[in-house]
Amino acid sequence: MSTDEQLATSPATSRRMAKQRTRDTYPELAVRRELHRRGLRYRVQRPVLSGTRRKADIVFGPSKVAVFVHGCFWHGCPEHMTWPKSNQEFWKNKIKRNMERDKETIELLRSESWEAVVIWEHENPIDAANRVFELVEERRSDCRPRKTVDLGDSRTGRGRSDKCQR
Repeated sequence: MSTDEQLATSPATSRRMAKQRTRDTYPELAVRRELHRRGLRYRVQRPVLSGTRRKADIVFGPSKVAVFVHGCFWHGCPEHMTWPKSNQEFWKNKIKRNMERDKETIELLRSESWEAVVIWEHENPIDAANRVFELVEERRSDCRPRKTVDLGDSRTGRGRSDKCQR
């Protein structure tokens, strides 16, 4: 399918689709508000995989926790996904590609010792924030800096503080 024939839409559909936000969505803001209320500080829309354009919605860098707030339609929620009646082939391919990319991103993150948390837009933001808070706190407690001897610099004999190496 060429880009010219990818999606034939009505002007009303085009206007509606143009208004869809890719960041700072209501579910994302609700989760961020709850995380902030618990005292957690984070980065927003940060790349977490070097060499890719993929970004996590909420990132806790030192703890290596990446949070993705997925929309039920765009990411193919198993509970709430409903397929559009028009342009079905286009949408099935689009959502399938999104789901494959999501899965690949999570696998790549895990291979680099990151923990990925997926929050669906229909989830209660308080419950979701609790889940993230517990994970971040757990990884922080596992990741306290430790004094070690830097064997590579025997001239000074100084120790250095190691970052958590998972």
